Amino acid sequence: MRAKVGVTALALLFLGGLWLVAAPFAVGYQPRGDEYADATVNDLWVGGGLAGLGFVALVIYAADALRELASRGKHADV
Repeated sequence: MRAKVGVTALALLFLGGLWLVAAPFAVGYQPRGDEYADATVNDLWVGGGLAGLGFVALVIYAADALRELASRGKHADV
């Protein structure tokens, strides 16, 4: 149960970061062709950081889960 909650939280962190990156353009508070507003720059940095952190954490979790499954498989053959 805890693993599902953790993976869900990491996925939401990743998706939230992606939304922050896309929001200035999707919502329209960054005018097309203009210099980036301070809010846009902030959203890009914070969103990119959150998305990157969430992605790396999900990859680490998946690698750990695969390592655990592989170790269980080795012990089952013995």
